[in-house]
Amino acid sequence: MKKVYIETMGCQMNKSDAERMFGMLEHLGYYQTEEAKDADMLIINTCSVRQLSEDKAFSAIGVWGKWKKEKPDLKIIFAGCVAQQVGKRIFARAPYVDLVLGTQRLYELPNLVKRIEAGERIVSTNEEQFEEYDIQINRVKSVNAWVPIMEGCNNFCSYCIVPYTRGRERSRNPELILTEIKKALSEGFKEITLLGQNVDSYGKGLVKTENGFKTTIDNVWATDDEGKTINLSWLLRKINALEGKFRIRFVTSYPTDITDELIDTVIELDKVCEYFHIPMQHSDDYTLKKMNRKYDYATYKRIADHVRSRVKDVTITSDFIAGFPGETEEQFQTMLDRMEELELDYSNTAAYSPRERTVAAKWTDLYVDEDVKTERLARLNEKNRDCCLKSNQKYLGRELEVLIENFEDRGEKGTVITGRTRNNKIVHIPHDKDLTGEFVMVKITNARTWYLNGELI
Repeated sequence: MKKVYIETMGCQMNKSDAERMFGMLEHLGYYQTEEAKDADMLIINTCSVRQLSEDKAFSAIGVWGKWKKEKPDLKIIFAGCVAQQVGKRIFARAPYVDLVLGTQRLYELPNLVKRIEAGERIVSTNEEQFEEYDIQINRVKSVNAWVPIMEGCNNFCSYCIVPYTRGRERSRNPELILTEIKKALSEGFKEITLLGQNVDSYGKGLVKTENGFKTTIDNVWATDDEGKTINLSWLLRKINALEGKFRIRFVTSYPTDITDELIDTVIELDKVCEYFHIPMQHSDDYTLKKMNRKYDYATYKRIADHVRSRVKDVTITSDFIAGFPGETEEQFQTMLDRMEELELDYSNTAAYSPRERTVAAKWTDLYVDEDVKTERLARLNEKNRDCCLKSNQKYLGRELEVLIENFEDRGEKGTVITGRTRNNKIVHIPHDKDLTGEFVMVKITNARTWYLNGELI
């Protein structure tokens, strides 16, 4: 057998793609290695959300190119979002690359590998999605299984490259999703996280045929045999009905796509966790409009307040960008003030990074100075820390169910088990036995910025 090494950058969707690559390659006689230098095939699974990630990808394959001089039969595959974005231009920058694999051609990988093994150099970045089929998935050993249910985005936010790298919204065949989840549960996974750039749009584009379902980019909604609309709520109910004790999460939600039906579903289903990730990106109305986000602050707050009022102990997390083109100090301060007003439990933060083909990247005359962006990001992170600590302090003295994810020996400090509550709070618990994969009841004894401390009940 031959060895393959995959280096994955970026989001959970990329990590899920890597698990699928490993599964497909095993059928071609490859097995996974953790040592890149020992591999017969090297794959970099890239992220293009920010320039830093793109630069890291080219830096990594630069090293691989030197290895190939000593090992001419080494195959190098450049995959993921940067591959989709840059295409054949990669060959000019990295002539040692054998295959450029776009995000929408993932399931073509086995055929393409056979061709590069025969000596071809190939670019496969066609935006027409290669039809999915039921494949083996070699999941990373864990408690949680990532399961993509849709891909792509139709919103075209002015700063975001996703519609250009992941394409338009496409929902996966529900039969394949349910088959994948059943297999993950049979392998011992205790948490299923449904993935999508706009996960609330699941079902859009599905067309029912005599042989099952067909995936399209059309703005249509399929119905099941009972006439019920196939959407995220429908899928959650199907998954919740599967046997066994496990949890269900879903990310990411576009604010205005969250419906009362979805909230009702979260409340009613015992396996669906009380957790919503709702990216806001900014809270100044003028900036939101320039970002092409389809809501203002009042609308977002109304949605967040509605979710909080209905879902007990819900955690709401978000995303924010510092230094968007044209952002003034006053607009930035508005964002800080409103983060606190929203009582967000946690936020992903980043400084604005111009991305090729996006509208905002053309506003060079409005770019915020790099030193100012860095300083604002630091203040944004400080506000995020304050919000996280206040959120965690609400749980002092509470008794919560925790799914244990790992066991760690900390030397003189003893052994600790770590897990998550249903609403996604990390909890560290002193314990001398590995309980990974078990559900335990814990009393919260201390609140830190990023985690809680607890003791087994």
